[in-house]
Amino acid sequence: MVVLVGEADDGLLAGLARSPNVSVARAPAAEKSGTGQPDAARPGWETGALAMREAAQRRSTYVIVPDDPLSEVAGRWRAMWDVPGGLGAAAGFEEQAADALDAWRNKRFELPDYYLVLAPVQPDGTGPDLYLGPLRAVRPRRVAVAAITDAPAQPAQVINVLRALEHGPWWPPLDELLDAARGFYPGGLTDTRSTPLSEAPERGPGG
Repeated sequence: MVVLVGEADDGLLAGLARSPNVSVARAPAAEKSGTGQPDAARPGWETGALAMREAAQRRSTYVIVPDDPLSEVAGRWRAMWDVPGGLGAAAGFEEQAADALDAWRNKRFELPDYYLVLAPVQPDGTGPDLYLGPLRAVRPRRVAVAAITDAPAQPAQVINVLRALEHGPWWPPLDELLDAARGFYPGGLTDTRSTPLSEAPERGPGG
């Protein structure tokens, strides 16, 4: 199971779903009341958790999930480094982290096998990023990067990265990951400009 992080539009997801040994799993649509409105807003973690539950039923070699239970946590973590709004964002991060941790402890979701980050090539790097920062620092083989030189990302770019995924130690408990994020300074994130994937040979997951 691979959670796709970044600008993954419908064209990219449709192209991936047509690839051999690849499927795409999304969360089911929210239940609606008689007024046509969602009965209640989902918690930040729930859409990703439902998508991963759907993914667990797939039998493809690679199951792509474009929703992440930690997406709200990641957004608030990035916002903490956005001066002058960082102080308020820190409280927002702790709120989202507590909600996600409670859901994880109640076995509402597990972390995916891998995160695959679609990272546009930028002169100044990617900026503060939960996935490329603390998560990749803790488990470098569980976070892969697709350096996108020309938007939008193409299916072949993602598939090239899927084929290069490496085995490594499983994730530590989520509370330990969140503690790592609290103590991480995003001043030296991995440079994603070194190997633009548009220059890599196009190979399907099957060979």
